[in-house]
Amino acid sequence: MTQKTILRALAGERLPTPPVWMMRQAGRYLPEYRATRAQAGDFLSLCYNPELAAEVTLQPIRRYGFDAAILFADILLIPQALGLDLWFVQGEGPRLSTVTDMRGYAQLRYVDDIHDTLAPVYDTVRILSRELPRDTTLIGFAGAPWTVATYMIAGRGTPDQAPAHAFKDTDREGFAALIDLITRATVEYLSAQIEAGAEVVKLFDSWAGSLKGQDFDDFALTPATRIISALKARHPDVPVIAFPREAGPRYQGFARAVGADCVALDNSVDAEWAAAHVQTDGCVQGNLDPRLLVTGGPALQAETRRVVQAFRGGPHIFNLGHGITPDADPDNVSRMLEAIRG
Repeated sequence: MTQKTILRALAGERLPTPPVWMMRQAGRYLPEYRATRAQAGDFLSLCYNPELAAEVTLQPIRRYGFDAAILFADILLIPQALGLDLWFVQGEGPRLSTVTDMRGYAQLRYVDDIHDTLAPVYDTVRILSRELPRDTTLIGFAGAPWTVATYMIAGRGTPDQAPAHAFKDTDREGFAALIDLITRATVEYLSAQIEAGAEVVKLFDSWAGSLKGQDFDDFALTPATRIISALKARHPDVPVIAFPREAGPRYQGFARAVGADCVALDNSVDAEWAAAHVQTDGCVQGNLDPRLLVTGGPALQAETRRVVQAFRGGPHIFNLGHGITPDADPDNVSRMLEAIRG
């Protein structure tokens, strides 16, 4: 049986101390990350430089000894591989050329053509699979189709995903075709990460919470089910973590419905409720409020212990409810780990 604690938790084992990693754990809150990014020149150059991308992935492992490392990349590399222009505006975030109708959809590349663009990402995974400590699990990832589509349609992040909802509501068939394309590309992308050495993959649906009713079923649940089913057919022993952020009551039964080995919970979810209604299906991941890593103090330690206590009855991977923010104090991460590990 594997000795890696993340894999044990994902297999359903309840551990006395939960394994821990953090979303965006390689990032701007760390001075060593900022130095490496400056060396790369810009964010995309860092994503596509395997040696430097591996370096920033390793930095939080060296500093904190997390139980898992997550590949340093970006969810918008798939739209770029499909043919969209992608660039990042300093202080504002990503920008994309857009797909707003079927004419734009027709200009996208075939799924089989994405790997030339994404090859450096697979090289990063290969480096990490060699260089990570033997007891550290390597996690690959991709954005879920709905979330990726929201950026492809709007050309940027939006507070309410209104452009994607408009496309969906005015041309549901065309929108479904776009979701289908992203779904197939995501299967190929994650499968290639696994073949390069990823031991777990995670599907980030950051904007799942803006889908309601049948839309949630059609564009969050169904694509995740298709992706996970395809991955399990090719790589039956590789666990999958699903993160339908802000799904609220739809978290209940989500992992079972889509075939995921674990569901990650955002910090709007009450941990005691999730233990009673979500963890009954297997492993859960989460769900400390990332703002506590900015403010610190007794509240950080108390809330960390509360999350651990809430999920102690079943398999649990400790994590944040969303990514760590650039203004977090690195020393607070150490304090969080002390509260988890005693």
